[in-house]
Amino acid sequence: MSEVPTGESLLFLTDEQLRQGIEAMYFAYRGFTSAPDQILEGISYGRAHHRALHFISRAPGMNVNRLLAILGVTKQSLNRVLRTLIEDGLVESRVGTADKRERHLYLTEEGAALEKSLSEAQRAQMRAAYRKAGPEAVAGFRQVLESMMDPELKRLYSALREG
Repeated sequence: MSEVPTGESLLFLTDEQLRQGIEAMYFAYRGFTSAPDQILEGISYGRAHHRALHFISRAPGMNVNRLLAILGVTKQSLNRVLRTLIEDGLVESRVGTADKRERHLYLTEEGAALEKSLSEAQRAQMRAAYRKAGPEAVAGFRQVLESMMDPELKRLYSALREG
């Protein structure tokens, strides 16, 4: 088993160490999405549907433009996903009270149940990994992820965390 680099030695990462980190991220993401992907495949949905359900659940009543900014997809792509979710009774679109042109998004009971089933395995996986790694590693991991965000994404992320 290889030695774990100290904090100081991490300041001078080799291309090989960076490649290993990139590959670890790819494989971790694949593992992280495998359980939801199996559920989604059974109902002919994709990851875009999962992400939409996740963020609508996280911030009920968000408008379509905010979801568009968070997901970073085209308006056409988001409209296709939302149309399916609304037609299937998983998401409800309500007209804004202050601005009638705005559409605010909410999960229905069925949508909330699907979002919960998609996210349960991911939460369990994150919880187990966090417990195994320990609090310092968890804080470091979050710091690395936040450092990879450009300023606009970090602003969206921070706003979502603040509620």
